[in-house]
Amino acid sequence: MSNLPRCPQCDSEFTYEDGDIYICPECGHEWPKIATSESADTGRVVKDAYGNVLQDGDSVTIIKDLKIKGSSSVIKVGTKVKNIRLVDGDHDIDCRIEGIGAMGLKSEFVKKA
Repeated sequence: MSNLPRCPQCDSEFTYEDGDIYICPECGHEWPKIATSESADTGRVVKDAYGNVLQDGDSVTIIKDLKIKGSSSVIKVGTKVKNIRLVDGDHDIDCRIEGIGAMGLKSEFVKKA
């Protein structure tokens, strides 16, 4: 019997842990662990291009066409990105963009949706 929470999006019981997040293999939904999201709030504050504070799980919108390094693809202005994860490093945001895949974004190129 697993002690992992059920998926909040599709209520699947087959969730699994991956580092600091839970993942649902049936619908692909990802969400932060409660304990780690509280400890992540203790120091670093990430703000979008307009000064709004971002948190794990927020949705953001791209404000500038972004070329994807190593590819001829472009992420267009207005692309909505759901369920972001804040990380340390050069790129503040880890996310999954529909049609493109896993991506690291800088907070200066997004606005909170």
